[in-house]
Amino acid sequence: MTLKERAERLKSDIPRVYLCFMDGETPLPAKIAAAARVVYALSPIDFIPDFIPVLGALDDLIILPLLVALAIKLIPKAVWDKNYALSRDLWQNGRPERWYYSIPIIILWAIIIYRAVYSFFIK
Repeated sequence: MTLKERAERLKSDIPRVYLCFMDGETPLPAKIAAAARVVYALSPIDFIPDFIPVLGALDDLIILPLLVALAIKLIPKAVWDKNYALSRDLWQNGRPERWYYSIPIIILWAIIIYRAVYSFFIK
């Protein structure tokens, strides 16, 4: 499998990882790995700052897929297979069929924006 094929597969597995994360049968270590991926992706703090050319983006290109791969390895096969059918129906015509799954992300970004505006302009 080429690197491009792996990247495409990892990208298509992200909705399934999300569904497995929400599944009660998923063990805690897998949930922690999935949550760490989201936190690291949204965090303004990186191991290598983004303003450093090439290297700043390189850590995101390495760490984020590794965290997804770790979460996938920690998810039991039965849970992984159970959420396969659900994840296929998640995206239809390039947009989410079940858009309400994005509500936690929207709430998180609203909190981040509120805190930024509050700390820079109001305080």
